[in-house]
Amino acid sequence: MRYFLELRYNGAAYCGWQRQPDQPTVQQTLERGLTTLLRTPIEVTGAGRTDTGVHASYYVAHFDIETPIADPGQLVYKLNFLLPGDISVESLTPVADDLHARFSACEREYRYYIEPHKNPFTRHTTWQYYVPLDVERMNRAAAMLLEYEDFTSFAKLNSNNHTNICHIRHAAWTVDDRGVLCFTIRADRFLRNMVRSIVGTLVDVGRGRYTPEDFRTIIESRDLSRSSAGAPAQGLFLSDVRYPARLRGGF
Repeated sequence: MRYFLELRYNGAAYCGWQRQPDQPTVQQTLERGLTTLLRTPIEVTGAGRTDTGVHASYYVAHFDIETPIADPGQLVYKLNFLLPGDISVESLTPVADDLHARFSACEREYRYYIEPHKNPFTRHTTWQYYVPLDVERMNRAAAMLLEYEDFTSFAKLNSNNHTNICHIRHAAWTVDDRGVLCFTIRADRFLRNMVRSIVGTLVDVGRGRYTPEDFRTIIESRDLSRSSAGAPAQGLFLSDVRYPARLRGGF
């Protein structure tokens, strides 16, 4: 029997999603809680990796168990009681055995937040960056991402990617009434460190180091050394994971 979990987490205390020896991760923490409650070893498969310090305002994972869970709502209640305060499970839903949290996903969305002033209450969830940024220039450059498929210029070296091809469907900056910048990007897949590398390079466009056309040249170069340093992890959130409607069933 396969179950999908919808959850969210603050990644500040974790070395990413994926299980690692002798390091705290979200996957390990979730598996430990489920194993305790269900009294059988549980392995959880996530919708994708998030790196050290990266958050998820929406995340999906699945696990398999031989015996159906009698009361999923009660299990969610007990699981949230066991889990630390920085991980919250929102729902537990039985799904078809061929629905896979990672491989069935058709689109993922990330959001990156930049705050232009010091704020002690958001220092772990935004990049507090004090240099004025030209958002219009950044949006002109960001729109170019939709014209390309090969993002080698923003791919972390030695990541064992089978391909650096991604199909970006949306990429844009917005600014709220407090002046906080939010970069939203949606694609069928992302390369490791790709979003942070794109954000870091777009910030350099916004502060005048590069022009939007320079950004195009960086994409076309397929050379990681041409892009800027990646933006800090704490401003990045996985914000959505989408599945084809025909596969969702009751999920």
